[in-house]
Amino acid sequence: MLVRLTSSTSGELIMFAEHAHALFAWIGKETTAHGVFTTDQLPEAIACLRHGVEEEKAAAKRLAEEKHANAGRNGDKEKDNDEKGDGEKEKETQEIVSLGQRAQPLINLMQWTLKEEGFIIWEASHDF
Repeated sequence: MLVRLTSSTSGELIMFAEHAHALFAWIGKETTAHGVFTTDQLPEAIACLRHGVEEEKAAAKRLAEEKHANAGRNGDKEKDNDEKGDGEKEKETQEIVSLGQRAQPLINLMQWTLKEEGFIIWEASHDF
């Protein structure tokens, strides 16, 4: 399912409902089929999204550090990786688009809308 977010001043953004749901959770908004971010709500929503992005970056950094530390201790895992097929290796090396990266277009839309003192409405086929 898709969620369409439309700014009264700055354009439109479409995203998958699962990503919108997670971003709205960062903001503290209900994920109803229809809703609005008023001009007064935009500064707090932007701050919440930025905070979520920073938290996610910090968690990813901690995870990478833990993996690096564990890799040094576990020589056997390197042998296991050498035995894996190309398809398995490719899956492990594919980059994942983080929720923080998915948040950036919404943050931009909100900033532009706030600058022009507008509002953002969203709509989906049903609650998400």
